[in-house]
Amino acid sequence: MVEHPAGGYKKLFETVEELSSPVTAHVTGRIPTWLRGSLLRCGPGLFEVGAEPFYHLFDGQALLHKFDFKEGHVTYHRRFVRTDAYVRAMTEKRIVITEFGTYAYPDPCKNIFSRFFSYFKGVEVTDNALVNVYPVGEDYYACTETNFITKINPDTLETIKQVDLCKYVSVNGATAHPHVENDGTVYNIGNCFGKNFSLAYNIIRIPPLQAGQFNTFGLTPNYIVFVETPVKINLLKFLSSWSLWGANYMDCFESNETMGVWLHVAEKKKGRLLNIKYRTSAFNLFHHINTFEDNGFLIVDLCTWKGFEFVYNYLYLANLRANWDEVKKQAEKAPQPEARRYVLPLRIDKADTGKNLVTLPYTTATATLRSDETIWLEPEVIFSGPRHAFEFPQINYKKYGGKPYTYTYGLGLNHFVPDRLCKLNVKTKETWVWQEPDSYPSEPIFVSHPDALEEDDGVVLSIVISPGSGPKPAYLLILNAKDMSEVARAEVEVNIPVTFHGLFKRA
Repeated sequence: MVEHPAGGYKKLFETVEELSSPVTAHVTGRIPTWLRGSLLRCGPGLFEVGAEPFYHLFDGQALLHKFDFKEGHVTYHRRFVRTDAYVRAMTEKRIVITEFGTYAYPDPCKNIFSRFFSYFKGVEVTDNALVNVYPVGEDYYACTETNFITKINPDTLETIKQVDLCKYVSVNGATAHPHVENDGTVYNIGNCFGKNFSLAYNIIRIPPLQAGQFNTFGLTPNYIVFVETPVKINLLKFLSSWSLWGANYMDCFESNETMGVWLHVAEKKKGRLLNIKYRTSAFNLFHHINTFEDNGFLIVDLCTWKGFEFVYNYLYLANLRANWDEVKKQAEKAPQPEARRYVLPLRIDKADTGKNLVTLPYTTATATLRSDETIWLEPEVIFSGPRHAFEFPQINYKKYGGKPYTYTYGLGLNHFVPDRLCKLNVKTKETWVWQEPDSYPSEPIFVSHPDALEEDDGVVLSIVISPGSGPKPAYLLILNAKDMSEVARAEVEVNIPVTFHGLFKRA
């Protein structure tokens, strides 16, 4: 277990300024000549407005980052996304729109009557697009988990316009991890409020002709898998206490101790739910690794956190900025991480009640048909370490998304602190690790070699901050995807705060 007593990870949660123009990075090693294009990343870059702090990791205002690769040279650029939340905060010099874990108080300059009536105008949902960037046709959008996505220019990082998904589909929010198929079709899952304060889920398909990956659902050529965890939004709380008593999104979540987890499978082409009820014990889930079909089974690989308590409870900035001993103490109380493989049988015979239905030779995962016709799933553990998470998984998505695969790349979290990059062979469970003292990387992005013959032929890109080790506090790291050895790094003279997700846009 690597220790971090110096607390350099706190620099991940510090406000930075945007850049007026790209800066040149200092390259050591040799950038592969075939690596041409841009790494686009999204994350929080403003952690307070004036004297008002944001409280949660998912509250800071969205900052878009770009590393450009051209003929062995690298430049770095960043700009804040001009969302309503950001523009209004800058104009009024206070937090105006309630974020995930931070309540926006009414304008203190207004009199008591106008403040009182402003409570009844309904919830203003944030458009703070800090989680991911993804393409729709020729266009690029930054997003969070609400119904607003923001069109951006991937070359200049300028904000073009806000798009409200509610105007096109019946959803109140959508995941920040859509799947983009090779023909450009975008799939996503959104939620909408149904009858009697229930929550329903809608599958959204955006065809490739309508020109303008954290996957929180699984997609194969024929099926869509959605994992329903025990953490739910209490709709009554969301609609009432929220506007009257100064609650935020975090206050509206509840954990159901007895529910466990349900997995729902829909047929992609017919758009209908399979009438098979898959159940397992409680866990939290942020990211799917991959999902594929094999011989009448669906194999679903997930980054789980064991138990029903909400992991987001541990991602308040006060926790993440604490000294190392305190960070460790908190992480020991939290749900524990484990990468798991679940196997879902698609053909069910009632005569098999009480039996394990999994017949695949390469997995120890089981699926037992119960007398109430539910199927109880037990996973195969593909990665586990005490308070060590394999998270923010990436694969060779273009060629192996939704298909049988061997390798996944992940960000290693040590008591919630990102301190290593990891490659995992999901078949043999062999791992390769890149790690350096006092260095804190981001989600690894796999970029395939243009003439690749093998699944792991390419490079892995990650933004690393290393506040204690020299004059340049951050760099882009390029690793050989086969053995996780360093190929090159491009150092910049500015700090780079935490980023969540992004993509490589080939030139």
